Amino acid sequence: MQNSNFIGRLVQEMQFRNYSERTTVTYSRLLANIEKYFHLPIDSITADQLKSYLHQRIINEEISISTINQTISAYKLLQVDIIGRSWERINIKRPGRVKKLPVVLSTGKVQQLIEATTNIKHKAILMLSYSAGLRRSEAQQILPSAIDSKRMMVHVVQGKGKKDRYTILSFKTLEMLRLHYKLHRPVHFLFEAQGKKGKYLSVGTLNNIVKDCAAKAGINKRISFHTLRHSFATHLLEQGVNIRLIQQFLGHTSLKTTAGYLHLVNIQPSGIKSPLDLMKL
Repeated sequence: MQNSNFIGRLVQEMQFRNYSERTTVTYSRLLANIEKYFHLPIDSITADQLKSYLHQRIINEEISISTINQTISAYKLLQVDIIGRSWERINIKRPGRVKKLPVVLSTGKVQQLIEATTNIKHKAILMLSYSAGLRRSEAQQILPSAIDSKRMMVHVVQGKGKKDRYTILSFKTLEMLRLHYKLHRPVHFLFEAQGKKGKYLSVGTLNNIVKDCAAKAGINKRISFHTLRHSFATHLLEQGVNIRLIQQFLGHTSLKTTAGYLHLVNIQPSGIKSPLDLMKL
């Protein structure tokens, strides 16, 4: 069956509210899956039916906590803002969340990763993403004008949550970016697809750059593009950089999110002096 018109209206409403494209696509897909499951238009599916649907998928281990929450959020937005019904709270027991620490590379491994490629564009992407703590989408859509060489800052425009921020620019990265710019002469995005001027690189291409370089460098850890960002935050903490500054560089809304990297920091207690030992007593 075709998706109901209500899902199309939801997509329009989310676009008006400046939701990210990723969230908009996810919400519409989740609601379309519910319609397909019940063979009913979404406006006729009750909260009890939705709860039954989610419960069944939890039992069969087909769904994560984040997907449960996204489904409920999508359904609520549709019910309240599109259909105009009062919200009937859905209480459902979530499966226990498994907290996994992100994979982080040592500074030596990051260097091996960067040195593994002779492709100037790829090297520039890796260096900028690691040295500035960029998300994949931020590296994907960054513009040449975002590189502020006078202030040695990177201006991240409309990052996650549609927020702007500034993060640090490495001198070595700046040199590599200048070389990349001279060689490739991008016309819009800083990193553009091969033979497609004005088009940014695909998500798959960015993922493959990291994975291919990791394979060449002999790095056996299961890493992703986001590993560069995790490593950036952890290495700054190990340098003793104030955690609130790191929060700003990463664009985290909550300090609690940034504090999660404290579990990954490799600091030897033997190298820490008591404040008393610094006093002239």
